[in-house]
Amino acid sequence: MRKRLMVTPDTVPRLPTHVRLQFDELRGKWVVLAPEKVLWPDEISVDILKRCDGKDPARDIVNGLAQEYAADRSEIEADVIEFIQDWSDKRLLTCEV
Repeated sequence: MRKRLMVTPDTVPRLPTHVRLQFDELRGKWVVLAPEKVLWPDEISVDILKRCDGKDPARDIVNGLAQEYAADRSEIEADVIEFIQDWSDKRLLTCEV
């Protein structure tokens, strides 16, 4: 049985090797390709996923998004952590602590 990782601001997310984020030229949208799955994330999800590079912790992702969107970091931190947690639970993100 797989142990569930609990995402924190120190968690470093990345796309696993079996998941790809790419731009679909035909549709003009970003797509996430995974085995037996095709996902069409919204603009903010794409911005989060682009920052999941395996180098930056969730805290830095939140700071970057807060700056880019001129938003209060405390307002978006819970949403970003929840997004990373959800995608990690679905094995669409790999996370290290």
